[in-house]
Amino acid sequence: MKTIDYREYEKMSPFEIKDGLIKLAKRSAQKSAHALLNAGRGNPNWIATTPREGFFLFGQFALTECRRTMDNPKAGLAGMPQMNGIAARLEDWLAKHSEMPGAGFLSKMVDHGVKSFGFDADAFVFELTDSIIGDNYPVPDRMLIHAEQVAHRYLMWAMAGDKPPAGKFDLYAVEGGTAAMCYIFKSLMANRILKKGDTIAMGTPIFTPYVEIAELEDYALHAVHIKATQEHRFQYSDEEIKKLEDPKIKAFFIVNPGNPTSMAVDAATLKKLVDLVKKKRPDLILLTDDVYGTFVPNFRSLMAELPYNTIGVYSYSKYFGCTGWRLGVIAIHERNILDDMIAKLPPKELEALDKRYIAITLEPRKLKMIDRIVADSRDVALNHTAGLSLPQQVMMTMFSLSELMDTEKLYQKACIEICKRRVDSLLEGLPLDVQPNPNFAYYYGTLDFEFWLRKYQGEEMVKWLKKNVHPLDLVYKLAEDHSIVLLNGGGFQAPNWSVRVSFANLPDDVYDDIGRSVRAVARGYVDAFKASQKK
Repeated sequence: MKTIDYREYEKMSPFEIKDGLIKLAKRSAQKSAHALLNAGRGNPNWIATTPREGFFLFGQFALTECRRTMDNPKAGLAGMPQMNGIAARLEDWLAKHSEMPGAGFLSKMVDHGVKSFGFDADAFVFELTDSIIGDNYPVPDRMLIHAEQVAHRYLMWAMAGDKPPAGKFDLYAVEGGTAAMCYIFKSLMANRILKKGDTIAMGTPIFTPYVEIAELEDYALHAVHIKATQEHRFQYSDEEIKKLEDPKIKAFFIVNPGNPTSMAVDAATLKKLVDLVKKKRPDLILLTDDVYGTFVPNFRSLMAELPYNTIGVYSYSKYFGCTGWRLGVIAIHERNILDDMIAKLPPKELEALDKRYIAITLEPRKLKMIDRIVADSRDVALNHTAGLSLPQQVMMTMFSLSELMDTEKLYQKACIEICKRRVDSLLEGLPLDVQPNPNFAYYYGTLDFEFWLRKYQGEEMVKWLKKNVHPLDLVYKLAEDHSIVLLNGGGFQAPNWSVRVSFANLPDDVYDDIGRSVRAVARGYVDAFKASQKK
């Protein structure tokens, strides 16, 4: 292979570099006995079956409801479902199809909605039926009434355990965490909460698009990094947390558990962050992206501890194996710092916002931030057609209910066990002796060559590595020599000489091979270092 000038790729996202690595790894696999192993993306290779069985069966019931009002089989045309008596009709229909996968789940789902949430059975079943057919615009546009209540309870379980905060969060159902990020950045700027040139903080390492979006000319935000290092078990030290005392920092963005580290903020660090906000920075806006929280038993989010200050982002994609469904929510507490900040804006800025939103409300100043995000996501003018597609909201509702009805948490335990087996396999292949950590989500792992070479080989080895090896050489060597695709850690603001491995998307039995290959690359550097010492 020709020599690569890695400097050309230093500014590229690791997700774009990955495409080149895949091509290189494919060529390598064709020339060798190696199988291509792409552990570069976090798309899980499992799915939640129970709610999907319910979803696909429920679609058949919904079609029978449409044919009740109008039926032209020859033309393939039917009417729209009607609410009156629909719950009883579903019960009868399920009795006739009790042998079908998903029938039991649907019966329990309706019963749970009525008994646990106090839903009117007809209203609940009709919302699901009309929505799975997708024959109407989303109403309300922010999120369906029953769907929001179900997702809220699921979110409180996932983010707050047995101690949810007082009050409730308003939810906006969006096209995955990706859309949530874009909409939030856009609306914070549109509503003058953040302005070009403002300073924000980011808990690093972090999912790289947070860094890349903030740097776009649309936002031009200056980012201060609050670093979690391997030396501190990927927790924020007191010195790093102290940076947040700077009043110039308007907001703190965090992914928790981390990506690429998979480490959740531990109880002691969480308390320090809470104390800082309550005692020194009550004006600090927090954004927490907690997509991996369900992989840590008893996980607790910043949105549970500091609901007034926090914007919550959650995606269903990883836990339920549904990245293609594009399901996520933005959560903002009914009492929140954003609404209060808007109310205190200078008169000229309030007048500009009045003009922005006057087309959708006669009282723009009473428009809540969550509803501003909805409007801004459709450039305001298309607010009346905003909202996540209704079949997607049905799937989100069924995913949420399947977890809420799983009182033994069998699904959660199974998901965690899959990832844990793969981590153990990788460590066996390396081999490394890593102590268990209750805050580790097992979804990704960050292998820091610098840290481990310093520990096992010494500081001179690390100095040589930094002088003679470009950080991207790690992932290119793995692709070229071993047909393995990992992502470069530096792209996530992780240590430069580190790589991210996903434990979600490959069979259990390949992770020891990945471990041995990483060890082989590291040994190659050690051998080169020792040879240089003899000259």
